[in-house]
Amino acid sequence: MSTVAETIIEALVGLGVKTVWGVVGDALNPLTDAIRREDGLEWIGVRHEEVAAFAAGAQSQLTGTLGVCMGTVGPGSIHLLNGLYDAKKSSTALLAICGQVPSEEIGSDFFQEINNDRLFADVALYTQTVTHPSQMPYLLEQAINAAMTLRGVAVLTIPGDIGSAASPNDAQPHFVDVAQPAAPDPGVIHDAAQLLNEAAKVTLLVGMGARGAREAVLEVARKLAAPMVLTLKAKEGLEANNPYQVGQSGLIGNPAAQHAFGSCEALLMIGTDFPYRDSYPEGKTVIQIDSNGAVIGRRTNVDLGVVGDSQLTLAALLPALVEKKSQTHLADAREKYQAWTQRQAKLAEPDYDSTLVGRARTVLDNPGALIRPEAVAAAVDRHAASDAIFTSDTGMSTVWLARFVTMSGTRRLLGSFNLGSMANAMPQALGASAVDRSREVIAFCGDGGLTMLLGDLLTAVAYNLPVKLVVFNNGRLGMVKLEQEQGGLPEFGTILANPDLALVARSCGLHGIRVEDANDLDAAVQEAMRHDGPVLLDVLTNPQEISVPPQTTAGQAWGFAIAKLKEGMRSVGDSES
Repeated sequence: MSTVAETIIEALVGLGVKTVWGVVGDALNPLTDAIRREDGLEWIGVRHEEVAAFAAGAQSQLTGTLGVCMGTVGPGSIHLLNGLYDAKKSSTALLAICGQVPSEEIGSDFFQEINNDRLFADVALYTQTVTHPSQMPYLLEQAINAAMTLRGVAVLTIPGDIGSAASPNDAQPHFVDVAQPAAPDPGVIHDAAQLLNEAAKVTLLVGMGARGAREAVLEVARKLAAPMVLTLKAKEGLEANNPYQVGQSGLIGNPAAQHAFGSCEALLMIGTDFPYRDSYPEGKTVIQIDSNGAVIGRRTNVDLGVVGDSQLTLAALLPALVEKKSQTHLADAREKYQAWTQRQAKLAEPDYDSTLVGRARTVLDNPGALIRPEAVAAAVDRHAASDAIFTSDTGMSTVWLARFVTMSGTRRLLGSFNLGSMANAMPQALGASAVDRSREVIAFCGDGGLTMLLGDLLTAVAYNLPVKLVVFNNGRLGMVKLEQEQGGLPEFGTILANPDLALVARSCGLHGIRVEDANDLDAAVQEAMRHDGPVLLDVLTNPQEISVPPQTTAGQAWGFAIAKLKEGMRSVGDSES
């Protein structure tokens, strides 16, 4: 007769789960011991449970299957929360198995006792505590079915004495199939086509929900002669070899995307819940296509909502669309986009800062840190594999990836793009690497993000996860610095006293490379990509290189000016040397 713990682990293996992430201890011991005896499941013990949740969530996003993490009694489970919230915001199927005090002590304010069901009530769409062995495998079925069908977080809490108890049921767990894609209503398709055909100029806003409908999206853009603004998540699968795309909008966007929005008559949103209201154009006819009707109209006023799978909806819509004769709207947006990308490319050239003015400015701000972050991202793009998986920390690291890394080939992209957490890139990279250790995984890490969970560099070494951690080491919380200056505030509290991160990495067993000279950058990136184990590439970058929104308001511009005055004016003559 199997124990409750063995029943759970056997069920996870049968479901196709390959990895479980967490920190061992007390109530989890029956479960981790069952994993120890199961050849089909790998346990990866992290140094912080937040890393476990981020890594498991990354695996779920990459594979479409269930991610699994564990946290033991009290603090161990609490540490999972940030990664679980990221999974919730990313609509990621994730099961968190949490330990609990002995069942007879529940409710007695026992050592480390917390009410998991209450704690996880907001982040989880399902949360229950197993109080008797007879409840298994039924509660496990409910938890996993909820996570998989509703694409979210399920939390199952198991006291240690329950996990080690014999399971009285011979019943085998059965899990439902994920719901099939929904077809749109034909009448709504007719109305959508009519609105799009009547508009002289149409712009597309395309999100990750359309990544599986690439050919249909391109054909819609062709027939409508429509420029295509991509969300960051839509870069994967839709950016490369796309003659209609004009990059991103919002803080990481560009003037071409804003022009495409501003000059259109109709905006067609496909598979996106892009959250930034200020980036949407006003006074346009808006049609939104999404498989989840709950998100339609919550970001901008929508004239027509179409509930349905992107592929099925576009396939039904295309025959009803009348091909636009004028290409002017598309041509104007693409011309602006290409001019912008050419200007951006110059920033990544090795000799860009070789002029006296440029070099003097950079040296004043941070002597020795002459490397432009744009150049770092561009070098990685050149040397990364065509099927590399990229992760990115929230903040300026994401800006440089969005602008200088192309999701060509079969490249994948992960980040905390909905929650906006710090410190996600390295944990997500660990999760991605564990899926396939032969595939190149590259993390764009901010120095603030990396050092927040620095201890899990040791996890990469302990479990032979050959991640490439590229650190944009500008000694700053760069996005916070930008936010302060936009508001007219002087920089405060953003400066980081970093160690030599390459030296730290080497002491942990990684291959550490430090780059302080732009002339050494390209060779260093090549070295990092060729190394067959985990690497930390520590690049000293200029903290004054920031991203300014494509539509900077007068108030923001004035804020920058005031902030710089408050920080103090300096000139070349102010230096002692």
